[in-house]
This record gives sequence, structure tokens and C-alpha cells, in this order.
Amino acid sequence: MEETNSNWEKFQKRVHILIYGTNTFAGKLFDLVLLGVILLSVVLVMLESVKELDDKYHDLLYYSEWIITVFFTIEYILRIISIKKPLNYIFSFYGIIDLISILPMYLSFFFPQTKILSIVRALRLLRLFRILNLAHFTGQASNLKLALKASQSKIIVFIYFVLVISILLGALMFVIEGPESGFTSIPRSIYWCIVTLTTVGYGDIAPVTTIGQIIATLVMILGYGIIAVPTGIVSAEFANKTRNSNAKNPCSSCGTEDHRDNAKFCYHCGNNLETD
Repeated sequence: MEETNSNWEKFQKRVHILIYGTNTFAGKLFDLVLLGVILLSVVLVMLESVKELDDKYHDLLYYSEWIITVFFTIEYILRIISIKKPLNYIFSFYGIIDLISILPMYLSFFFPQTKILSIVRALRLLRLFRILNLAHFTGQASNLKLALKASQSKIIVFIYFVLVISILLGALMFVIEGPESGFTSIPRSIYWCIVTLTTVGYGDIAPVTTIGQIIATLVMILGYGIIAVPTGIVSAEFANKTRNSNAKNPCSSCGTEDHRDNAKFCYHCGNNLETD
């Protein structure tokens, strides 16, 4: 029994070095192969959406996607069994993305249209920063995430304000322009106001009266000002987080940075940070 446990532990260690060991030749080679497979998978999904190519190479595309899905499934299982705290990986950002990337193909047995959702595998390309040891970019990504979280309440208040303005201006345009100008209802007028306010301007509805055009001009000018508000909020928070960030040393196992001050284990691979 002890020998069996010893063999299992050796297997776990070898797999861990292969999958998470970015500082080893085998680990780097595995990561590069993984990136290539991810890129190939994304290309296959895109090619399958082209009807002419799908009609001609359907079987090749179909079986290739399944081979890649099986590869990703095995990789996902190996990631789980090769770390000390598998739940940390399963519920981490990368763990959730890895799971979502393999589900569409299996769900396609019951819902054929879900296979196209395999394109989410492109998110796995974010591992490029970790694979190439771009610690600076990894830290900045963490700061951006914290900035967005800190800006959440301010942005919600801002969106609420924009919706109130859109309702008021939409109702006003409904009264001024009326159905003959395309403003057939208040909801449709609100739709016009939001489209104009965001400077999209589809052109399917346009005011024809002088007063309506004056209001539309003001809405468009207001739209340019509104665009700067959420950008400024997030930028300020991002600068603050970057200035006050006090990240720990990177995990010696996987290279992940920006752990919490009281973190004992790496949130990505479960490695003990206190021994680093």
C-alpha cells in the first residue's frame, strides 16, 4: 500500500512539474504545445462556421474538434489531481475557463448548437502572460480587476443616472416628434435616446422638427461627455490600486503573483507560499 501511495505521489509530482512548471524545459514545451492546440481549436471553430468549408471538410473538422476536446479534458483532470488543493484551481478564473472550454462539445450531444460556444477557448490564450513569465502584465491585470471591483458602485450609480436621463429625454422626444417621425412610443423613443447618447446612431429613427433636432444635438454632445465618466472612474481606481499595490513574491510553482497579504497558499495552483 505504501509503495502504491509512493508511486501515486511521484506521478502527481511529475504531472505537476509538467503542467505547472514554467521554469522547466518540459513545462515550457507543454505550455507552448497547449497554446498551439488552443489556437488550432479556435481556428477550427471559425472554419466550421464557413458553410462552404464545413460542407467540404465537415468530418475532418468534426473529428479534429473532438480530439482536441478529449485532450483538453485529460489536461483538466490532470491539473486537478496534480495539486494539493484542487478546489483552489477548480474555482479559480483559469479553472472555470478550462471547464467551460470543454463543456460545449459534450453538451452538443443534447443541444447541437452549443458546439459553436467552443470559441470561448480563446480565453485560454490569456495563459500566455503566465507562460512567458510576464509578471508585470499579470500584476497589472490583477490591479485592473481590483479597480473594476472598486468602481462597481460608482458605475452603477452612473448607469442609473443615464437611464433616468434617457427616460426623460425619450418621453420628451415622443411628445415633440410623435409617431409620424418614427417615435411611435415612449420605449421606442428611449431606445433612440440611448442609441444617440452612446454615439452609435443607427439612423433608423431621426427627429425632423427643429426643436427635436436641437435636443438631439444636445444629446449627442452629452454623449461624448458621458463616455469620459466611467473611463475616468476606472482610471482613477486603477492608478490608486497600482500605486498602493503590495504584491507578494510570485509563487515558486506556477509564477502567479498578487496574492492577498494573509495568503498562505497560491490561489492558482495551491502551492504553499510560506515555504517560498
